[in-house]
Amino acid sequence: MYVKRRYGFWMTFNWSKWPFIIGAIYGLTICTISFFIDIHVALPWGPLGIIGIAVAFYLGFKNNSSYDRTWEARKIWGSIVNNSRTFGAAVFSFVQGDNPAPVQKELIYRHIAWLTILRHQLRLSREWEHTENRLTGIYAPNVTENYKNELDKELSSYINHEEIKALENKTNKATQILKTQAIRLQQLRDQNYFEDFRHMEFYKLITTFYEDQGKSERIKNFPFPRQYASVAIWITVVFCVFVPFGLLDVVGQNAGWIFWICPFLSGLITWVFFLMEKIGDYSENPFEGTYNDVPITSIARGIEIDLREMMNDDNIPEPVKAENGFLM
Repeated sequence: MYVKRRYGFWMTFNWSKWPFIIGAIYGLTICTISFFIDIHVALPWGPLGIIGIAVAFYLGFKNNSSYDRTWEARKIWGSIVNNSRTFGAAVFSFVQGDNPAPVQKELIYRHIAWLTILRHQLRLSREWEHTENRLTGIYAPNVTENYKNELDKELSSYINHEEIKALENKTNKATQILKTQAIRLQQLRDQNYFEDFRHMEFYKLITTFYEDQGKSERIKNFPFPRQYASVAIWITVVFCVFVPFGLLDVVGQNAGWIFWICPFLSGLITWVFFLMEKIGDYSENPFEGTYNDVPITSIARGIEIDLREMMNDDNIPEPVKAENGFLM
C-alpha cells in the first residue's frame, strides 16, 4: 500500500506509459498515411464519443467493484485486529490457576503463529494475479517456492518443532493451527484453568478467527469475474483503435502544427482510458503483494506488538516501516 499523500505525476506516468507511447505512435501512423497519401480515413467523432462515454461508464463500474474488494479485505483485517486484541485480553483475564504465565504465553504465541501462516498463505500467487509486478525486494515472484522454508523459520519463534512438524503436510495450515488452539483450550478447561462460561467465550473467538480467515480466502481464491475484467480491456482497445480516425474528423486537413497535434491527443486519450482500466485491474486482488494491496504484514506486526506488550514480553519487534512510500 502506498502511504504518501499522493503518487507523483511522473511516477504514475512511468507506471502506465506504454498505452501513451503506443497510442501516439499508432496515431502518428494513421495521421501520416492520411496526410501524405491523401486517403480520407476520418470517421465522425459523434458516434465515437458515444462509445467513449459507454466505455468510461463500464470502467467506472469495474473500478467500483474492484475497490469494493480492496475495502472489504481491509475491513476483514480490521476485524482480525479487534478480535485478536479481545482474545489477548481474554487470555490474561480468563486463564488463572497456579503459574498461568507460561500457558498465557503459549496461547498468545500460537495466535501470532496463526497470523503468520495466514499472511503467508494469502501472499501465495494465483495465476490471475500480477506476480511479475510484486514489490521488488519485499515479495518475490517465487514466493511460492520459498513458502515452506520462510514460514517454518518464522514459526519457530512462536511454536515448538512438534507443532511445526504436524503442520508440514497440511493443505491449509492456518485452519489446522486454529484447530490445535481449540483443542488446547479444551485441555485447559479440563485442567480447570477456567470454567465453562469462559471456555465458550474462547470458542466464540476461535469462530470469529475462522470467519475472518474464510472471508480473506474468499477474496484470495475467487478472482474478480473474468468476463467483466476481459470485456473492460477489450472494449477499451476497440475504442482506442478508432480514436485517431475520429480525431482526423475533428482536426481535418488543417495546415501546420494543428494537424500534427492529432498523434499527441491520440496517445493522451489512449493513456487516460488505459490508466482507468489499469487502476481497476490492480485493485482486484488486495493480497497479491503489489503497489495497492492491503498491508497485511504491517497489520499482523501491529497485532503481535499489542499482544506481546500485554504480557510484558521481551524483544518486541518494531512496527513495519514503509519503504520508498510502500507499506507491505
